[in-house]
Amino acid sequence: MRKLRVPRFATEAEEAKWWDDHMELVEANLVEGIKTGAAQRGGPRRVLQERRESKNITIRVAVDDIERARVLAAKKGIGYQTLMKMLLKEALDHESRGRVSRPRKKVR
Repeated sequence: MRKLRVPRFATEAEEAKWWDDHMELVEANLVEGIKTGAAQRGGPRRVLQERRESKNITIRVAVDDIERARVLAAKKGIGYQTLMKMLLKEALDHESRGRVSRPRKKVR
């Protein structure tokens, strides 16, 4: 089975086209993974473990930001809270990698 390398995409349309163009290979890899048991790694068990390790919190978010999240999430076909969790995780990962924007020094 040929290993599938998924590139980074600039737009959702570009990503959708790539997946559409590679549908047969993706399907073949998935069927093979199911047959060999590889498709099970980290599946439901990982999701349940992550759910158990999560914690509910309450934060105040501006109404406008929630509405923007609802619109964006609807375009992606996911819930707005899921989108907000994804965005928070991406921002935390970004900050953890040391890509913090540093203030510019003032030139005198």
